[in-house]
Amino acid sequence: MATVTLKHVYKVYENATKEKGKKGGEKAEIKPAVSNFCMEIKDKEFIVFVGPSGCGKSTTLRMIAGLEEITDGEIYIDDRLINNVEPKDRDIAMVFQNYALYPNMSVYDNMAFGLKLRKIQDFKKDKNGEYVLDEKGEKIPIMRKYTKSEIEEKVVATAKILDIEQYLKRKPKALSGGQRQRVALGRAIVRKPKVFLLDEPLSNLDAKLRANMRAEIIKLYEKLGTTFIYVTHDQIEAMTMGTRIVVMKDGFIQQIGAPQYLYDKPVNVFVAGFIGTPQMNFFRGRVFADGKVIFANNQQIVIPKTIFEQFDLEKIGDGLDIIMGIRPGDITVGEEYIKDVSVPAIVEVIEALGNETIIYANCDDQNDRLIENSETMITASVKLKQNPVRNQKIYLYFDTEKVHLFDAETELSLRK
Repeated sequence: MATVTLKHVYKVYENATKEKGKKGGEKAEIKPAVSNFCMEIKDKEFIVFVGPSGCGKSTTLRMIAGLEEITDGEIYIDDRLINNVEPKDRDIAMVFQNYALYPNMSVYDNMAFGLKLRKIQDFKKDKNGEYVLDEKGEKIPIMRKYTKSEIEEKVVATAKILDIEQYLKRKPKALSGGQRQRVALGRAIVRKPKVFLLDEPLSNLDAKLRANMRAEIIKLYEKLGTTFIYVTHDQIEAMTMGTRIVVMKDGFIQQIGAPQYLYDKPVNVFVAGFIGTPQMNFFRGRVFADGKVIFANNQQIVIPKTIFEQFDLEKIGDGLDIIMGIRPGDITVGEEYIKDVSVPAIVEVIEALGNETIIYANCDDQNDRLIENSETMITASVKLKQNPVRNQKIYLYFDTEKVHLFDAETELSLRK
């Protein structure tokens, strides 16, 4: 079991794209793939790095694994600095997106391969199996390879955990995608590493199998009781699997926190939009001292005083430019207008999913716009007995206690 600490870690590739200076005389700077990454991962945590493609999450994972050199900063496993430690000596195991199994080997040999190369600490024994003592009467430490019986015991025990014992004699080509992923996990588990690193291990699976494997990995994590660091671009995976989530963008950490905390209290517009499905609605507008918000084609809602006081609005004056956010699940549908909480809108697209309905509506009064103006589009996730039809006029009721306010210029949350 281990802690992992990253202190001011940077990664700059030699062929990185250079950012041009605003003026001709300014020097062009190389854009880092990872910038000033600082974090302490506690023992037995399940940490998820999440963000869009190119945000630096896989690069960070590979630096922890030793597959990428660190440009600057320090990485520790427990209290051991590992910047210059070879990957094989870091006591970590990595599961890749493409499984990385040896096609010419059986499942058993794939899982046993790392153990055959690995050495463990033991003590010298004589021909009778008795420990050999030195002049001080102490056992003589040695490094030895695993025995055939030790390897078999570990592989079989791990195969039972993953329910792949019946496939040990098969080649990878005779397995399904989910079974191959279990083999890749098994190859990592048999080594009993201090840290598991998983780089988008489920992205090649279909939706149903991906959901099943998510559950299997969570159960595996709870059973093994070790540190997991998981990389994904899928925020659903992040929300359902991680004890803490690290949201990244353009090489920078945007926010770190428990899944529900990031959902309820995003630090900026990016995190608010990235966490949660469907994505949060955003509207540029102005907020006033009485809690009134004017937005999207001069629509109006009023935030309750108790909620309004939770925002830092000292510079409000005669109105403050803001970005208002509200999640689709915090909007309901009705047929009557209620002042200060409802918005009239025209239905444009309906996604009936059975247990819920996703409605895309436009609060512009012109029909047949079909999602032309994102500033007037509203997405609502609702449960309805009877779904509306396209071009129908409806009223969307905002849960004004669930509204988020962000600074229009910095896009940072205004929550105190």
